[in-house]
Amino acid sequence: MNRFAFLRSFRLRVFLILLILGVAVAEIMRVSMLADLVDRRVEQRSAELSAQIRILSDHMLAADYLRDNSSEALNAQLSQLSLVYDGRIQLVDRGFRIIADSYGQNLGKYMIREDVIRAFSGVTVKTGEREDGYIELACPVSQRDEESGELVTEAVILARASTETILRNEAELRYRALLIEIVLLIFLAGVCALIAYTSVRPFERVTRAMADVVDFEQDLPVVSDYKETREIVEAFHKLRSRLKLLDESRQEFVSNVSHELKTPIASIKVLADSLNTQTDVPVEMYRDFMQDISAEVDRENEIITDLLDLVRMDQGTASMHVENQDVNELLEQIIKRLGPLARKSEVDLILESRRPVSADMDVIKMSQALTNIIENGIKYNKRPGWVRIILDADHQAVSITISDSGNGIPEAELEHIFERFYRVDKSHSREIGGTGLGLSLSRRTLLLHRGSIDVKSTLGEGTSFTVKFPQVYISEGGEKR
Repeated sequence: MNRFAFLRSFRLRVFLILLILGVAVAEIMRVSMLADLVDRRVEQRSAELSAQIRILSDHMLAADYLRDNSSEALNAQLSQLSLVYDGRIQLVDRGFRIIADSYGQNLGKYMIREDVIRAFSGVTVKTGEREDGYIELACPVSQRDEESGELVTEAVILARASTETILRNEAELRYRALLIEIVLLIFLAGVCALIAYTSVRPFERVTRAMADVVDFEQDLPVVSDYKETREIVEAFHKLRSRLKLLDESRQEFVSNVSHELKTPIASIKVLADSLNTQTDVPVEMYRDFMQDISAEVDRENEIITDLLDLVRMDQGTASMHVENQDVNELLEQIIKRLGPLARKSEVDLILESRRPVSADMDVIKMSQALTNIIENGIKYNKRPGWVRIILDADHQAVSITISDSGNGIPEAELEHIFERFYRVDKSHSREIGGTGLGLSLSRRTLLLHRGSIDVKSTLGEGTSFTVKFPQVYISEGGEKR
């Protein structure tokens, strides 16, 4: 495959296109000009022959040659004319009888042909083509009647002229024109190569500049030769900016993951070292330490599980087990499950269902997504406080609004709350718990369900999340489930 890689070269294609166009134009011009030149020469020969015949016919009428064709001068002129045009001259009278022939043959014989008959009506008739090797003219010999004043055709001169000389000249002209065309094409190939080289050179400069980029801070030089090169450089800068943001996000994500994973391990290490450095540890203290270690292990496991779920969702490999579910019943189960946490935090959970609603969903994923939002409303709330869940639906979509009486989220923080490991109140993240991945998981789950999640918040008053997703799940192929 690599041996033929040069065939995909843009420069080669530009060169070939220009060369093919040049060859086509040169060939069309050569053929058309030669054909036109030969046609003009044939027409010129026909016009000269016609003029000579008119002169000859005038001499014949003046010498009364039609009644007495013994004139040596006219016979010599007839023979000379046939020699000049490498052809034959015949004179046909009104009875269609040949009365003169430059070849001295067929005298007294009859010549009844269509062109001769038409010529007796007073018109000159041309027959034969240059491809046939000759042209033939039937010219009337007319004089004016003294009584009526009308032209009367007394005879017809049938003249044949050879075109072989013209055809031989044409062959020679074609040969010379071909030589000239070959020379021009060699010159044209050089011009095409130069054009192809210069036209592609700006793109090569852009390519080399891209290859020399070693970090996200380096700018490409502005290659303003073409509009396209400027657009490529601008597109590269935009791509570089996106990649830079992605790299920064990746580094921040790795840093956050490392921190979040190390924190439980560090706690376990401290607790274990404390037990190892003490002798005669009371059973109660030993039990408390082991409970703390178990909690940290659970926290570590929860972080890893959430990370794996997010990775699967990002890669599109998360399986969806969609079934029709009673949304009212699902929310009641979530509230029942979070009841102990709410009571401990002195938060009232209020479910307001405006109508019975059912929808297609992955029950486990949607339950976890809604649980994350409601649980955040409980954790980041006042004491005492409340979390209100309002369920509604129209003929297409389910709408769930989850509002709380918490302290609210600053406006500058709202656009970041769905980022992984992002916490608004970082100083109390340890006491509040969680992995910092809950809202990210919720948002990805709703996107998988072709839904959306919006947030509004007012400092000191609380936060409101609005979740919407279609009642009928539509797969990526556009099929309803």
